[in-house]
Amino acid sequence: MEMNNDEIIRIGKKVIRIESEELHALENRIDERFAQAVRLILNCKGRVIVTGMGKSGAIGRKISSTLASTGTTSAFLHPAEGIHGDLGMVHKDDVIIAISKSGETSELLNLLPSFRRLDVPVIAMTGRGDSTLVRYAKVWLDIGVKEEACPNDLAPTASTTVTLALGDALAVALLEARGFSAEDFALLHPGGSLGKKLLMRVADLMESGENLPYCFKEERMQKAIMEMAHKRGICPVVDHGMHLIGVITTGDLNRLIEKTEHIFHIPVTDVMNANPKFINKDDLAAIAYKEMEKFRIIAMPVLDEEQRLVGVIHLHDLMQEGISA
Repeated sequence: MEMNNDEIIRIGKKVIRIESEELHALENRIDERFAQAVRLILNCKGRVIVTGMGKSGAIGRKISSTLASTGTTSAFLHPAEGIHGDLGMVHKDDVIIAISKSGETSELLNLLPSFRRLDVPVIAMTGRGDSTLVRYAKVWLDIGVKEEACPNDLAPTASTTVTLALGDALAVALLEARGFSAEDFALLHPGGSLGKKLLMRVADLMESGENLPYCFKEERMQKAIMEMAHKRGICPVVDHGMHLIGVITTGDLNRLIEKTEHIFHIPVTDVMNANPKFINKDDLAAIAYKEMEKFRIIAMPVLDEEQRLVGVIHLHDLMQEGISA
């Protein structure tokens, strides 16, 4: 029987309603047991080993990944692989998070005696408090639901949503308890946009060495124009100690050409901006981007700790790297 659009929309809304109601019920179960689980992990000297079969395993992998990316060392153990050798990854200083909707998953139960022999504490995430898994566990976190969103109450839907949310709650509580900062997060995600924003320094992107444009304060505009032509439209002016005296930009050059055609022999000090914006090489690249956006400039001189010119940073390079304020 073909469904019309209204029926499809109704089904979609029903699924969201059921899952949101189960999440609300989960919120009311965040209690002392949750706090005990968080403290158990905080006191763990090893890793958090997450394990589960089927859909619980898929959710477990995501929970383990979230823990690892937020400062809690974690790994996933497939129960079936665990009984064939992978159990060797579990050490006595670890904590286990075992996920099973019923608490009776056979592959998972086969691991429990080994966990007990290793004296590794188990946090059970299951919907049944009278299950075998809970009897082996040090802490039980209830992931039970009144109904699945599946109309046959078979496919894990609301229960997997609840389990994932509970894993997120653990990860964030641990993150805040450890004082895990955005900079810490960036260290674990150096390739992402946040990592670049929080870790990449001006020195990582600046033009330097043979590509560094500059002229000395005694020189004429012919030299500055050649530097600007070959090295991307900016020419810092320095003394012989490489200390910044001023900057000449293409805008300065255009304004000069409007006044006179004879520009080559004009002293650079007559044209330069004597109060230029600059950035330090150890500053975050995101700060350079913010400054250039603020003052509507496309390049800035880069200075070292002794205020000597060591580079030039370009807005285009920052944007190409995905750096923003």
